[in-house]
Amino acid sequence: MKILLVEDDDLIARDLEQVLASSGYIVDCAANGEEAWFKGDVENYDAVVLDLGLPSMDGLSILKRWRENGRQFPILVLTARGTWAERVAGIDAGADDYLPKPFEIPELLARLRAIVRRSAGQASPIIRVGPVILDTRLMTVEVNGRDASLSAQEYRLLSYLMHHKGRTVSASELVDHLYADDTLRAENAVEVLIGRLRRKLDANIIQTKRGFGYVVTEGKT
Repeated sequence: MKILLVEDDDLIARDLEQVLASSGYIVDCAANGEEAWFKGDVENYDAVVLDLGLPSMDGLSILKRWRENGRQFPILVLTARGTWAERVAGIDAGADDYLPKPFEIPELLARLRAIVRRSAGQASPIIRVGPVILDTRLMTVEVNGRDASLSAQEYRLLSYLMHHKGRTVSASELVDHLYADDTLRAENAVEVLIGRLRRKLDANIIQTKRGFGYVVTEGKT
């Protein structure tokens, strides 16, 4: 999952970037409104964590412009000002959830997981496909009751596919959501990861659609 973190406080931004990365997310950062608006307008993120108090363009204006331009990624708004009128304005502008500062990190992570799940049509933090169970809270994967022992990158790949189960996902889309901008990215790396995942899962849930990509299903189609 690829997240855009928009926060102008350097200390908060560094701490949140570390927390999000350790929770399995690929994180892009923006420290001002213009940079945030541009990144959100050209990149397909799985979610955005958006502070409202930003230099050059405030977060509410960014949010409105994204939604007006058809950007549909889920957005968790952060603000040091927690008045009910501001919360209403944020929700009406298209925010998916709202978290006033100061906040506890576990709550931010829980709210972020929830808006990502909802955007993918998943209600539960536990996603099951056949014998495979992915727990988005604990970042664990079990197959027939045993730990699959996935690497961080393997987990990210499986998590993305399972969040979008039933939909064919292209290799290029997976590359965009699995790798940071400064990482050497190649579609054959995804193919290698898919092969490793299939061996570790020992379950026939990841199917290849030749010329289109990969899809997670209950069984071979």
